[in-house]
Amino acid sequence: MACKRIIACLDVMNGRTVKGTRFTNLKDLGDPAAMALYYQEQGADEITLLDITASPENRATRTEWVRNTAKKLSIPLTAGGGVKTLEDAAEILDAGADKVTVNTQAVKNPGLITQIANRYGSQCCTLAIDTRENSSKENTVLINGGRTDTKIELISWIRTAQNAGAGEILLTSWNRDGTKKGFHIAPTKRAAEATTLPLIASGGAGCPGTHRVFTKRRQLQPWPRAYCTGGNTPSDR
Repeated sequence: MACKRIIACLDVMNGRTVKGTRFTNLKDLGDPAAMALYYQEQGADEITLLDITASPENRATRTEWVRNTAKKLSIPLTAGGGVKTLEDAAEILDAGADKVTVNTQAVKNPGLITQIANRYGSQCCTLAIDTRENSSKENTVLINGGRTDTKIELISWIRTAQNAGAGEILLTSWNRDGTKKGFHIAPTKRAAEATTLPLIASGGAGCPGTHRVFTKRRQLQPWPRAYCTGGNTPSDR
C-alpha cells in the first residue's frame, strides 16, 4: 500500500518556524500559522507543530502558538513539545489541536502514553521518536530535542510505546534531518515491520521525488502510512 498522508511538520522556536540540519544551525522560516495555512493550500493532509525547545527548557508547549495555528486550519493539527502530564495534553487539545505528540517525558514515563490514551483515545496520542544511527548501524532513541542519547534501542522503544497505548508513531531520523537527501530507509523499514501502528516517516524530504521510494521500493513493506515534509517555503518551489 502506498503512502496515504502528506504531513507538514513545523518546528517552532520563539514563536517562529525554524529549520536546520540534524537539529542544529536553525534558520527562521516565518510565522507558523502562516506557514501551516500555506501547506494546507498546497494540499497537505495534516499539520504537525512541535515546540522544539519546550523539553530542553523544562516547560510546557506554548499553547498560544497552537491556538493561532488551529484558527487558520481546516485540516487536522497535531501539536506537542514538553508534554509531561495529562493536564499539558488537555491544554493542547483545548487550544484546538486534534492530537498530542509526546516524546521526552514518554521515554522517562511510558505511563504518560497510557494516561492520554485512556482519557482521549489512542488515536489522540502520537509518539514522536527522534533516532540516530551509529557507525554500527544501530539506532538509538534521542530526547531533549536530540541533545540526549538515551541508548535505548529503537525497536524496543516502539514496542514498549505500542503496548502503552500510543496511536501512531512519528519517526524522525537525526541522520537525515534537514539534509534533503531522502528518507532513511533502513530504520524506517525496521520500524514499520516492528509495529502495527501507523508510522510517519520524517527526516530527509526536500524535493517532490523523495516520497517515491515508498511506492517504488518493493522491499519497504509494510509501508509507512505517511511522510513528513518541513522547512520548504514558497521560495523553495
